[in-house]
Amino acid sequence: MPIFTIELTKPDFTFTATDSTSQQFSIDIPVDQGGNGNGVRPMQTVLAALGGCSGVDIVSILKKQRETFTSLKIEVDGERETGKEPALWKSAHVRYFLTGDVHPDKAYRAALLSIEKYCSVAETLRRAGAEITWDIHVNGEEVKQAI
Repeated sequence: MPIFTIELTKPDFTFTATDSTSQQFSIDIPVDQGGNGNGVRPMQTVLAALGGCSGVDIVSILKKQRETFTSLKIEVDGERETGKEPALWKSAHVRYFLTGDVHPDKAYRAALLSIEKYCSVAETLRRAGAEITWDIHVNGEEVKQAI
């Protein structure tokens, strides 16, 4: 069975992506580009994958360290190449926001390990030439250093 099946579900550019466990999401382009605006743009899914991949890593690392957090929000921005086709991501910046009883140094280390060692999406983007930067905030304060 394929990892994903992508099917055109609305003319002209709305697709539904379904994985092997029947999980779905919509892919589309904005109305001003001829689409319906009913889904995530294809290249944005790459940044969403970066945030999701890294988020899974951070949750796993912090759970192993017995850190107790109440929320994790991740924001991802990026810049694409200009004047090129295809236009790859040339940079991505990930911002993590954790709340709860989390030691700031452990949160910082978890993000560092994710981006530099464990997150396959981050490594895929790096190998394509993107620079990935990040910062982490714990209970509203930016953490500047690790242990």
